[in-house]
Amino acid sequence: MNDEQSRSRFTLARSARFASVDDNGDPHLVPIVFALVGDTIYFVIDFKPKKTTAGLKRLANIRSHPRVAVLVDHYDDDWNQLWWARADGRAVILDEIDPDALAALADRYPQYQQAPPGPMVAITVERWTGWAAVG
Repeated sequence: MNDEQSRSRFTLARSARFASVDDNGDPHLVPIVFALVGDTIYFVIDFKPKKTTAGLKRLANIRSHPRVAVLVDHYDDDWNQLWWARADGRAVILDEIDPDALAALADRYPQYQQAPPGPMVAITVERWTGWAAVG
């Protein structure tokens, strides 16, 4: 797939896997829900039960190593329907919630219309890649 096809399929996905790396070079992979605004991916740390919201490994990894990847994919028993798309970029933890990004998240996930979000992460996509079994 070319860049535009990868980006287009990326926007169809309801969830993704967010990959970062820690100070030891070990990968860290977690599921996220997201909104794509232009070529920036946004996600928030919500207040579901976690060890501590502020001390999450993904946030520490972003602070130390902002280069990240986000992967979406589609599986089907008909293997001709398989595809994946990946966004590579640089992540930052925003000092304040971006209201436009929060609105985009709330459009995709009604839970964000009521639940106050925690820290917001913005990923500036530098490269789109992807693969599809057909077309």
